[in-house]
Amino acid sequence: MKKFNSIKKNSDFQKVYRTGRSFANKLLVMYVIKTEREDTRIGISVSKKVGNSVVRHHITRLVRESYRLNKDRVKTGLDIVVVARAAAKESDFKKIESAYLHLCGLHNILENRSENID
Repeated sequence: MKKFNSIKKNSDFQKVYRTGRSFANKLLVMYVIKTEREDTRIGISVSKKVGNSVVRHHITRLVRESYRLNKDRVKTGLDIVVVARAAAKESDFKKIESAYLHLCGLHNILENRSENID
């Protein structure tokens, strides 16, 4: 299994919270800052208010998979923190992915690629 590039340290999370820009929708809140790193890191936070550990881990996996499948569409050199809201508890993968891409669009971190399909 390939290593997942994520934010792990509390100080890194706090830096993104303090200096990053945030946008939110019904399911997720996303904080983003530019870094000097070559790659993009993601941190996922799911509070105990959302549910028990099974629910929290399930939501974490859904957000991580949304990031993984759309990683090539997101600009590089960013630290992203995604915070799940309580409404995410009843959501399936498609809704989580849609909410994730919506927030990426609001942050303007999706790359504009014009691919011609012939």
